[in-house]
Amino acid sequence: MLERKKKNVVWAIILCLLLAPGAFSGCRKKEEKPAERVINVRVQAAEIKSFRPFVDAIGNLKAFEEVVASSQLEGLVTRIYVDEGSPVSKGKVLAGIDDTDYRLDAQRNEAALKQTQASLANTKIEHQRKNSLYKEQLVTQQQFDDVTTRLALADAEVDRAKAALSLSRERLAKTRIHSPLQGFVKEKKVSAGDYVRNGTPLFALIRIDPVKLIFSVTEKDVGRIKIGQDVQFRVDSLPGRDFNARVNIIYPNLEEKTRTMQVEALAPNREGILKPGLFARVVLYTGAAREMVMVPITSILYDESEMKVFLVEGDRARERKVKAGSKYGELIEITEGLKAGETVVVAGQNNLAEGVKVNVAR
Repeated sequence: MLERKKKNVVWAIILCLLLAPGAFSGCRKKEEKPAERVINVRVQAAEIKSFRPFVDAIGNLKAFEEVVASSQLEGLVTRIYVDEGSPVSKGKVLAGIDDTDYRLDAQRNEAALKQTQASLANTKIEHQRKNSLYKEQLVTQQQFDDVTTRLALADAEVDRAKAALSLSRERLAKTRIHSPLQGFVKEKKVSAGDYVRNGTPLFALIRIDPVKLIFSVTEKDVGRIKIGQDVQFRVDSLPGRDFNARVNIIYPNLEEKTRTMQVEALAPNREGILKPGLFARVVLYTGAAREMVMVPITSILYDESEMKVFLVEGDRARERKVKAGSKYGELIEITEGLKAGETVVVAGQNNLAEGVKVNVAR
């Protein structure tokens, strides 16, 4: 009996020793607290900056004017005076058409005019003589009326001959094809030896000073666009150079598919370095410069239809709802919810929530 009690005591001690580490371990777990998570962030203070409100757009350049110089009569092209790319002044001769027939026609009409003028002069002398005789009743009424009629007919013949000569001279002048504008030859459509007819296109001409800047603005910006607003743009072929233009046409409709409106501005191009077809990055200024609170675009978080930022107060993140205005490069205007000097999180904010502990990276 005593022996059995000793064995029971031994087993009880062994059982206690086996259970004791688990019990102690459980106690330690209850006493330990989980470490608080710390989020590393970068911050930047909201600043007041002076900007002119503007709208960004993409556009391209077009010639201010483009016309096709055509033949106004038929004939053989005898000479070409320009080539593609040639600068031309208004009135410059571009090509010549064989003028032999037209020159001879003008000469015939000139001779005909001289003949009618001579006939008119003789008829006038006769009319004056008959008029004197008629007053003295030395000729009949019929004789005087006849010479008066012949005078009127001679005068009409002179007018007809003058008109024919003027027309033939005009045709002769049209054997020289003149430029209707100052600009450049975009395309030569004819060569010496070609036979052309009335209306045959000969040259495509363009005027590029000024040059047109065509671009589109989104539907939300339509109400901010006005005639006369300043435009600044750059082209990739001339890096680092800013060019100025001014809005002169606002198209009356929006494109249904893109929901954008087309705008046209004119840019001086006296040097001729801006070429039609160039791609342009456009900044359209919609008002005078004003001061505004600005933060980096990267600091803005979107929560459905609302915007928010995170601020750092001490070592804690604080959520702040804001309202934003226009974007200016890498910055965005804050119209409500933030003051200049307040520190906003610009990196790491996607991992934040209200009250989370943060570590500001230096």
